Amino acid sequence: MPAKSPGSCNTTNHAVTSWVDEIAHLTRPERIHWCDGSEEEKSALTKLAVELGILIPLNQEKRPGCYYHRSNPNDVARVEQCTYICTANAEDAGPTNNWMAPDKMYAKLRALCDGAMRGRTMYVVPYLMGPPGSPLCKVGVEITDSIYVVLSMRIMARMGRQAYDQLRDSPHFNRGLHCMLDINPERRFIAHFPEDNAVISVGSNYGGNVLLGKKCLALRIGSWLGRKEGWLAEHMLILGVESPEGKKTYAVAAFPSACGKTNFAMLVPPPAFKGWKVWTIGDDIAWMKPGPDGRLYAINPEAGYFGVAPGTSTKSNANAMQMIQRDTIFTNVALTPDGDVWWEGHDAPPPQECLDWRGQKWTPDSKEKAAHPNSRFCAPAANNPMLAREHDDPLGVPVSAIIFGARRSTTMPLVYQAFNWIHGVYVGATMGSEMTAAAAGNIGQVRLDPMAMLPFCGYNMGDYVLHWLRMRKLISSPPRIFHVNWFRKGADGKFLWPGFGENMRVLKWIVDRCHGHADAEETPLGWVPGPRAFDLTGMENFDVEDLEKAQAFDVEEWRNEVIKSNELFLKLYPHLPKELIFQRELLISRF
Repeated sequence: MPAKSPGSCNTTNHAVTSWVDEIAHLTRPERIHWCDGSEEEKSALTKLAVELGILIPLNQEKRPGCYYHRSNPNDVARVEQCTYICTANAEDAGPTNNWMAPDKMYAKLRALCDGAMRGRTMYVVPYLMGPPGSPLCKVGVEITDSIYVVLSMRIMARMGRQAYDQLRDSPHFNRGLHCMLDINPERRFIAHFPEDNAVISVGSNYGGNVLLGKKCLALRIGSWLGRKEGWLAEHMLILGVESPEGKKTYAVAAFPSACGKTNFAMLVPPPAFKGWKVWTIGDDIAWMKPGPDGRLYAINPEAGYFGVAPGTSTKSNANAMQMIQRDTIFTNVALTPDGDVWWEGHDAPPPQECLDWRGQKWTPDSKEKAAHPNSRFCAPAANNPMLAREHDDPLGVPVSAIIFGARRSTTMPLVYQAFNWIHGVYVGATMGSEMTAAAAGNIGQVRLDPMAMLPFCGYNMGDYVLHWLRMRKLISSPPRIFHVNWFRKGADGKFLWPGFGENMRVLKWIVDRCHGHADAEETPLGWVPGPRAFDLTGMENFDVEDLEKAQAFDVEEWRNEVIKSNELFLKLYPHLPKELIFQRELLISRF
């Protein structure tokens, strides 16, 4: 048997210990480290990671507790082509997921993991997704041979003894196994077994593929559990808007990755909105369950932020810039000679010379970008100066607005409101967005991405939309549903709306609509702001004609939009709720 860390096993849960023994027998590590989440453990593992060259200390005067990590150049993003949903019935996974029979996938992965940790340390990482005591809280145990994963999971989830305290003697926890192998793309699989509440990831060390509490448990397995148990696991931020009078309104918003979720979740109102505050509850994932009062309640299952660095600046996200000053792990950004970090879109001007994300010399004359477009920061939520106190509330917050958003340079207006819940589900289900660097693919190509969940839904997408429709029966006071697009461009290729903090003006209209205080006009798309709906105080340099262009819609473009949605409808047809077909016909008839 491999050597065990001091203190060795820190749980008496038989299901955990027997599973760890099974994986140790398979992977044959040199030693086993049972993580406890303590500060002493963090210090020791960080020191070891530095000695092994996995982490590079940054300038500790400028960025105390911050470190730099450089990943393999072939391992820099989520790999949807290597991501599988393994269910007994292929139809349960659906046509938008890669599928393999569980027994076949288990056999393939066990062969890859056989002896895979020989000479390495096997880390056992217990963690909680959600505030302790929450009815939605889930326990996971990830086994990994990556210190980078351990230290990142410590930031992203509630790691350590509290997970075992929540689990007690129950055998019901997510079993997650991660083996780096040799980071070979040909042997890279991220396999989910929803019927077993299990995940196995091999051949990668990139966060979205290997921090198994994040996209794997919180969304793919979580969505499966949500349908089974009567709740929603969604790729959504959660924020609270506080008025000068102290009234709080909570909203969730679904945007595809790298489309501004973190910026919106940490929005700083412009000076004209004196007394208004936006509090962050979560920037990426929301678990939502109907409450006893008939409203929908949301929790953030995460404890940290795994945000895209390029484009993050004081202008775009002042709270994030303050948050990442300490105790943060940066991955694949540029490293400056004075031990600091830089990326395209940073406040600081480009350095005269630095090391790029590959570790090669970079200057402003270089043809390649200094930071990878999907480079990341991993920071504790506690660092956020506008972290809502409700972040740790086990019951969550009541949701008044659901906002769907996309990156579209044409077609989609700045904001509109759905007529009702079923229409809102149609709006979310037919959402399309231009692809970004967060996933492998053709950047800029418009891809239909229902509810921003296409890469993350753990079962048939047709059944997923049906689950959304059925949830209405459990909610007597449903949230209002909206769609936004900050990325509309004019004929000159420039953005029509300034975005960032100015999005508060749109958010206020949304909040006012939820409380029945704002005007709106009925259009074929839905309810849109009236001509004087936005307070434009302080926007002296903004051309009001650009707002009209940002809100305009073209009938011909929308005909093409309907045709695009038909492609997805045909793919999902055997499981597609008929309500979506009716909503499509209503939209066509309104035009």
